[in-house]
Amino acid sequence: MRNDQGLYGAVRRAVQGMLAIVLLSAAPAMAADKMILAFGDSLTAGYGLKPAEAFPAQLEASLRRDKIAVRVQNAGVSGDTTAQARARLDWVLRSMKQRPDLVIVQLGGNDMLRGIDPAQTRANLSAILAELKKRKMPVLLAGMLAAPNLGSDYGKRFNPIYPALAKQYGAGLYPFFLKGVTGNPALQLPDHMHPTGKGVAVVVRGISPSVKKALGK
Repeated sequence: MRNDQGLYGAVRRAVQGMLAIVLLSAAPAMAADKMILAFGDSLTAGYGLKPAEAFPAQLEASLRRDKIAVRVQNAGVSGDTTAQARARLDWVLRSMKQRPDLVIVQLGGNDMLRGIDPAQTRANLSAILAELKKRKMPVLLAGMLAAPNLGSDYGKRFNPIYPALAKQYGAGLYPFFLKGVTGNPALQLPDHMHPTGKGVAVVVRGISPSVKKALGK
């Protein structure tokens, strides 16, 4: 969800190159496993965390403990706005060897932090969901809430985006990705935006029932 302009422009190609390696490294022997694509920003990528602490890894481990044979691919890029994610969606999908059984779309936080017009955020998310629906890929949309310091008018325009789009495209909805983490410094990194490993565990516990429902489990 980080929004430092100078940092991400220089490393985006390198990050996408690493993503390609990860997405193309799926072992054929594991093809029977369900495939979840976690498509998001730094909250998905695991900013400031070890790979095993990131959301995709913790979600996969949690589902496997519940006897669900699944792999969760990390397609998060720190700093991504909805526009940037929209631009790379086709590339990500073409890079995968296995068709996703579910796509978790977790985006919008950087739009909010930059004060981007919610109409633009909605248009970009709508385009992403429309493309996934066209490809007949089930979606779980992970929502975001506007920070109070942006004012009530911004919140009134931003917050309804997620339930409205989930309804429009027939997607599953987890209303607030950071539920149980926001406002709890013990579960946040020093930037007070990103979760710690323990914070991610709270996120996983919260969203897991919605993931299982979307998978038909």
